[in-house]
Amino acid sequence: MKIALFGATGRVGRNILLLLLKKNIEVTVLVRDLEKVQPHDRLTVLQGDARNRADIERALEYADAVISALGTDQTTVLTESITHIIATMKSRNIRRIITIGTAGILASRIEPELLRYESSESKQRSKVAAKEHHQVFHMLSASMLDWTIVCPTYLPSGDVTNAYIIERDRLPVGAVRTTTGDTALFAYNELIENKHIGYRVGIISPE
Repeated sequence: MKIALFGATGRVGRNILLLLLKKNIEVTVLVRDLEKVQPHDRLTVLQGDARNRADIERALEYADAVISALGTDQTTVLTESITHIIATMKSRNIRRIITIGTAGILASRIEPELLRYESSESKQRSKVAAKEHHQVFHMLSASMLDWTIVCPTYLPSGDVTNAYIIERDRLPVGAVRTTTGDTALFAYNELIENKHIGYRVGIISPE
C-alpha cells in the first residue's frame, strides 16, 4: 500500500507518519520545509504547497489512499487543498481518504439540529477553524469518495493509550481530551479496517 500524507510535520501527522513507516507502508509526504522530515527508505519527501494543484498531483502520483492531517492555520488552506485533493483523486481513480477534523463538526447532543461548533456546547470563541472543517465535511460528503473524518476534541500532545472511545457523528459522552497518539492510531486503524466509511468519528482518550 502506498499512502499520500499531508500535514506530516504537524503534531498528529508526525505520529501518523511514524505508524505508517513502522508498519512497512510506503509514504509520500508533501511539506514546505524539507528539513522537518527525517529520511527513511520507505518515505518519499516532496517540497511544495498543499494549496497548489500541481503539487497535489505530484504527491498523489502513485498513491493508493490519502490521509490529510492538515491544520487550518486560521486560513483557507483546508478548503483550498481538499478541492485539489478530491479532483486529483477522482482523476486518478483513488477512492479512500481519511482526514483529521475537529469535534466541532460533530452533531450537538444539546441541539441535535446544529453542529457542536454552532451550538451552546462549543466553548471556542473563534469559529474560523471549525467553519473550514465544516466546509471540508460538505465537500467530502458530496464527493462520492470513500471518506472518514476523525474528530478529536481538546488535543494535547500525548502517547497512544489504545483505549480510545469512538462514536459515529457525535463526541462520546464524558469527553475531556484526545491524545495526538490515539488520534493517529485510530486514523491508521481506520485506513486498514475501513469500518467507518462515510462518517465523522468522534474520538476521546481515557482519563
